[in-house]
Amino acid sequence: MSSFFKLVANLFLLYKSFKNRTVRFFLRYKFNKCGKNVKFDISSRFTFKTITIGNNVYIGPNTNFSSSGTYLSIGNKILFGPNVTIVCGNHNTRIIGKYMFDVHQKDIKDDLPVIIEDDVWIGANVIILKGVTIAKGSIIAAGSIVTKSTKPYSVNMGVPAKFYKFRWSEEDIKSMSIC
Repeated sequence: MSSFFKLVANLFLLYKSFKNRTVRFFLRYKFNKCGKNVKFDISSRFTFKTITIGNNVYIGPNTNFSSSGTYLSIGNKILFGPNVTIVCGNHNTRIIGKYMFDVHQKDIKDDLPVIIEDDVWIGANVIILKGVTIAKGSIIAAGSIVTKSTKPYSVNMGVPAKFYKFRWSEEDIKSMSIC
């Protein structure tokens, strides 16, 4: 009896994997641009038409990338943990006497792009807010809220995220010719 349940469980996992790959194949064409070897779970939510993704990107499950009034640019060789949220915009809260819900006009500062350069690792449950550039080689620790741009090859953490250290010595970073 035990082997029967193992067989059913394996068939279910095979079906789930096939379904995820098939849906992902068709969804990738909804992005503004989507490179090669991009993996994301179908549980994630995206504003597809404003998102550009490079090559070799892994996006963990239950992510939410929202950039309706601007764009989100994701570079190459990026790792996103689960439950990452990127929000490229805000509501207009400056109209006197109107409910925020009823205000539909936006100011240029309400929506700003987010740029994620190459070779970045963004940990689980990170929130990235509008107007931020995650520099090449950066690491964002799990649970951080990123409100400001990062330095190249830096480790950043906290609420709000702050520079913690460089991944390597500054001399090594300056001497790197392959990156």
